[in-house]
Parts: sequence; C-alpha cells; structure tokens
Amino acid sequence: MTAHAMNHFTVLAEDLRVTCDFYRDLLGLTEGYRPDMGFPGAWLYAGDQAVLHVVMRNPLPQPRAGVLDHMAFSAADLAGTIRRLEEKGVRYQLGRQAETGTWQLFFHDPNGARVELDFVPTEEAPAR
Repeated sequence: MTAHAMNHFTVLAEDLRVTCDFYRDLLGLTEGYRPDMGFPGAWLYAGDQAVLHVVMRNPLPQPRAGVLDHMAFSAADLAGTIRRLEEKGVRYQLGRQAETGTWQLFFHDPNGARVELDFVPTEEAPAR
C-alpha cells in the first residue's frame, strides 16, 4: 500500500485571518511555515505536524460544500472546548459513540467546513 497516514486537510476561506483565529482559539492549532505557493493561505500545525492548509478564496465556490463530510481531530479538555465554543457563539452537537464511549463533538468553521473533535471516554461529561 502506498498511503500510510493522513497528511492534512485543506479548507477554503473567505477571510484568512478569521479562519486561522477560529482554529487557533478553539483547537489550539498554531500558524507555522508555509512555502510561497503563489496564492494567499496559511499552514496550521498540531505540534510539529502541519495538519490544516487554509487557502484564501474570495468568493468561495458555490455551493460551498463538496463531497468531504467532515474533518476529525483527536482532542483533550472536552469541558474547556465546549466553554470556548459557547463563548464564541458556535453551535455544536455532542454525542457519545455507543460502542467505545468516545465523545464526539461536531461544529462548523466560519466557512461552513464541518469539524469533529474526538475525546477519550474518560473525559468528564460537560455540565449542561
């Protein structure tokens, strides 16, 4: 097999700064090195791994959604993440995977991309 790991996702953004801030503030991703590609964008990193390529595209193509349903990240601090989502007025859906007990938190970024955060089953249930 040639493919052995996921490298990154790319999201299109009408506002590069708003989108980068969203992922920095909610997921803790950091902006890092991005080579000159001849068009505006940013690389966002989880630790030392570039995981999200944000590409400026104004206006966004219509319709906005493509065939990719969502991107998922492993995460920690479920209660703190929900608190940050609520502080920013971001609507979300929280559930538990029936077999494993994994917490699954879904929401949309400012451009309409659907994001999933997966938390270990031992994370404390958030206060409702």
